[in-house]
Amino acid sequence: MLSNEGRMRGLVQEIPARRRFRWGIVRRFLYLLVLGALALIDFRHSELVRRTFVFYARADGATVVEERMLKRAQPPSLESEIRRYVEEVLLGPISPDSAPLFPGETRLRSLLFRDGVLYVDLSEAAALPLLDGSPRGTGVFSNIYTLNEGIRRNFAVVKEVRFFIIGRQIFRENFSEIFVSKV
Repeated sequence: MLSNEGRMRGLVQEIPARRRFRWGIVRRFLYLLVLGALALIDFRHSELVRRTFVFYARADGATVVEERMLKRAQPPSLESEIRRYVEEVLLGPISPDSAPLFPGETRLRSLLFRDGVLYVDLSEAAALPLLDGSPRGTGVFSNIYTLNEGIRRNFAVVKEVRFFIIGRQIFRENFSEIFVSKV
């Protein structure tokens, strides 16, 4: 049996070891916290911005959502950011299991943003249906609607999108009016 003195020595030796253990955990936590803060600062100051894209699966036409990191436009402006987004949509999905919204020949002819309204003019290929690998039930209207929703989801300041194909306005009604039942 240990005397009271022996027990006291054991307790005195245990306390610094416990404190060292706690300080080790606290120190590691602080390192992780600093590393996380540096990563957040680096991300905030990077030239990348996260955008969401919607396409359709080739097999069954189900909605497929892709997130991409796009380089910020230089010089930065809302119009150039939206232009970059629309051009990425026209390039198509990353996944080979997803179908593009428009034929590969489709080009963005012009884009203008004024007073909350975005004017998008696409080339004539946008009016053509996809010949290969297009999911059932998707047509020009649903693809334009999907592009409209993608623009409005990624750019909250856009209140309305008006589409043109080779300078002629399509879908003159507002998309929200089309889907509201008139009773």
